[in-house]
Amino acid sequence: MLKVSEIIEKKKAFFFPNSMHFYKSPPHIVRGEGQYLFDDQDRRYIDFFAGVTVVNCGHANQVINKKVIAQIQRLQHTSIIYLTEPMVVLAEKLASLLPGDIEQTFFCNSGTEANEGALLLARMATGKKGFISFKGGLHGRSALTMSVTGIPMWRIDPFLDEDVYFAESYMKDGHYQTDKVLKEVARILDEHGDHIAGCIIEPLQGNGGIQVPEEGFFKKLKVMLEEKGVLLIVDEVQTAFGRTGKMFAIEHEDIVPDIITMAKALGNGYPIGAFSARPHIAKHFSKPSASTLGGNPVSTTAGIEVISYIETLKLCERSESLGSYLLEGLDTLSQRYDFVKYPRGRGLMVGVSLDSAERVDQVLEEMCRRGFIIGKNGLEREVLAFQPPLVITKEDIDEMLKALDDVFKII
Repeated sequence: MLKVSEIIEKKKAFFFPNSMHFYKSPPHIVRGEGQYLFDDQDRRYIDFFAGVTVVNCGHANQVINKKVIAQIQRLQHTSIIYLTEPMVVLAEKLASLLPGDIEQTFFCNSGTEANEGALLLARMATGKKGFISFKGGLHGRSALTMSVTGIPMWRIDPFLDEDVYFAESYMKDGHYQTDKVLKEVARILDEHGDHIAGCIIEPLQGNGGIQVPEEGFFKKLKVMLEEKGVLLIVDEVQTAFGRTGKMFAIEHEDIVPDIITMAKALGNGYPIGAFSARPHIAKHFSKPSASTLGGNPVSTTAGIEVISYIETLKLCERSESLGSYLLEGLDTLSQRYDFVKYPRGRGLMVGVSLDSAERVDQVLEEMCRRGFIIGKNGLEREVLAFQPPLVITKEDIDEMLKALDDVFKII
């Protein structure tokens, strides 16, 4: 087995120079089980980041893997242009779970592809080109999804699409700014509404710092968009499949989006993405299009089993309950330490701001040494992110909070 130093050297030699990793002395992860990861020294880590909100059902889930392995041994690939059962079974299951009358789906391989497809669909359905997006939003790494991304560090294309208009994030420094944001959207619609196809938004910003909208924000936004014939695209790549206590985070709001995107947790580690739309929108995606590996029998089998596992183990309810417990624990710490600010979140998608990115990095290093994997995000990378597998336990949370308290005492 390669040593950590050898892996790092090979990354430097054979990866593009933008490849990065957490930690000064990163562990070599070789195995996962439920909410736990293990390194090459067989040291156990409690995972509070879930591979960036991917393994909602836990690492190496044997219930899911058993069905996926059986599918691999039967049939791995034919392309979506041929008939296979898993793809239509998953599409039908999604139709039964998606909000309102959203029922038609296009499968692809990633969140980036899902958002790119959703933006394309909006243009085809409206005949208009432009988009509204929000500062702090992250939507992908393709040319168009990067253009609608509102985080400077991820906007690396030197020739981004110019027909994108940004409003502020719906939360700043722990405070809602709903009125300000809606006024900005209204201004954009007044000035450019005649050529705006869609508005893309996360129901809860992930990489932007776990920003949670104020109740009623989405309903007001939807009304404004409808008046100008602008479609609402909800990016659920990070937030779907139990993460916020609902199967889809937009279910916390009393609206039905026009288009919804998903990826990450739908495959629990198997690559899959999808975008779904209401019938009167979906009908416009009628010109020939296909994804070679999108909807393949392996990934769609994983998706079927993921949904079944979430429903059988009631992981949405578990996420809601344990998320509240985690948030209470972080709130207690915020009252104890003045550099810990604004605990917030929904379900097991929780964040807390520190006073600097440097302190966040210190915390991540110290927590890793103690056997805990925690994420970081925010516009300045100043937010500790807690997005564990939904199979995490109350005891795991207690153990992590105790370690975090110890770390806060010494940094």
